[in-house]
Amino acid sequence: MRRGFSCDLLDNVRRGILPMLIGCAGLMTAPAQVHFNRQPDSIAVEISGRPFTTFYFGPSTPKPYLHPLLSASGQRLTRLYPMETTEPGSRDHPHQRGLWITHGDVNGVDFWANETEQRQGKQGLIVLREIRDVQDGPEKGVIWAVFEWRDPAGQVLLIEDRTMFFSGDGPVRTIDFDVTLHAVTQVVFGDTKEGFFALRLRDELSELTGTGKMTNAAGQTGMALIWGHRSPWVDYSGTLDGRAVGIAIFDHPANSTYPTWWHARDYGLFAANPFGERDFTGDKTKDGSLTLAPGQSVRFRYQLFIHPGNTAQANVAAAYHAWSGE
Repeated sequence: MRRGFSCDLLDNVRRGILPMLIGCAGLMTAPAQVHFNRQPDSIAVEISGRPFTTFYFGPSTPKPYLHPLLSASGQRLTRLYPMETTEPGSRDHPHQRGLWITHGDVNGVDFWANETEQRQGKQGLIVLREIRDVQDGPEKGVIWAVFEWRDPAGQVLLIEDRTMFFSGDGPVRTIDFDVTLHAVTQVVFGDTKEGFFALRLRDELSELTGTGKMTNAAGQTGMALIWGHRSPWVDYSGTLDGRAVGIAIFDHPANSTYPTWWHARDYGLFAANPFGERDFTGDKTKDGSLTLAPGQSVRFRYQLFIHPGNTAQANVAAAYHAWSGE
């Protein structure tokens, strides 16, 4: 049984997470205290006494999400809408809540665009089964949760086992995601651009209306060279209140279809998607779908890397290599 910092969790750390914690010496200083404040429908995360993010999973949420994401200096990187509507800004795509993990076609069920006003008979819900562990830590904190992916009739298609490791050293903040999806019945992750590991940036950091710029591992920049292409990582950096800041998504080499495809838009959607080959290439002979028989599972690992400065200043490439071992 996986519990706290058990052998299984520590094995996960050794395989994917520990290199990030001990590497990147140029970006890291003394480890910070990670503290959680648990409520019935959410868990707030603090690092060194400062807010970082909150994990929401209550019955009013169509899928679990993290909101907002803050830099070490307190800059908000993600959009407020639809969770908060008091400030001006874009009002498109209400399903793009903070940071989330979903897919738009699982046996034809849409877990991506599944807000209440979007439900037309094919939208599913991701429902909390259990929060298994929440542990503060001097170097990293851990949330371990289990969710059910339910179709419109309430049938459970998938069990999601998710562990999130939160850490922060000096100016850097990271979240490591270790997610395993277990098939309860036969499931097909359809080929669609609408997925998978995603966040929505605030307007001021987008390429379209803000100061943001996407850069991938090959050094290519801009949506035209990022969207629908493959890369081990992409960084989305810009300027907020006169200070450069960025947020990168790292794809683990053990993940399906590594390096992942990117559903990253100039308006601020930022997503790694392993299942969209036909959609991304426009080649109808391709098929990026994945089928799991009952009892089978698929595992994904990602890191969210929040840093000061632009891609080069933060040496995002070195941070990725330290984390991935590649």
